[in-house]
Amino acid sequence: MTEETPGFEEKPDVPSGATPDDAEPQAAPEEGAAPAGDVNADAGLLAQLDQTRTALSERTADLQRLQAEFANYRRRVERDRIAVKEIAIANLLTELLPVLDDIGRARDHGEFVGGFKSVGESLETVAAKMGLQQFGKEGEPFDPTIHEALMHSYAPDVTETTCVAILQPGYRIGERTIRPARVAVAEPQPGAQTVKAEEAEAGDDKENGGPDEG
Repeated sequence: MTEETPGFEEKPDVPSGATPDDAEPQAAPEEGAAPAGDVNADAGLLAQLDQTRTALSERTADLQRLQAEFANYRRRVERDRIAVKEIAIANLLTELLPVLDDIGRARDHGEFVGGFKSVGESLETVAAKMGLQQFGKEGEPFDPTIHEALMHSYAPDVTETTCVAILQPGYRIGERTIRPARVAVAEPQPGAQTVKAEEAEAGDDKENGGPDEG
């Protein structure tokens, strides 16, 4: 039997050239601690994500601006197209106004008969479909924006400047006047308003029993 020497413990064999510390197992890394390389990678990804979001926001704003500009362009084109169409129609109908005047004079003189009447009515119908409207009536107040006064007189039976005769009718397309109505106008007789006012006051006094006596 081999006797054990008191005070000594057996130690594991240590490989040649190695220190005793090498023989001890290394401590395991703490849980939840990420390697430095992973932290840097995550920071880089976040930076790229922010850049991508910024670029996306800029491109979205550019797209919205382009859409708004295109919508405005379409509205301008449509507005210009309508304006050009209206101008073309107005120019055409303006050239036809002398013919319509002849038709009106023939109607007034009883000469609007036979084939001429059929053609004239067809022309008037086409002009009306294209938006042409005739205006100007006797007895309406004179409006310098739509009437052109060719004759002037005074009349005791009017209270304001009035169209008493339509020498040539006016025409409009929508709200656009292409020819004013040419008219003869009459104004109130000078002094007539004063006389009428005095007569009205006298009538009121009679209805009220006359002026109070002192």
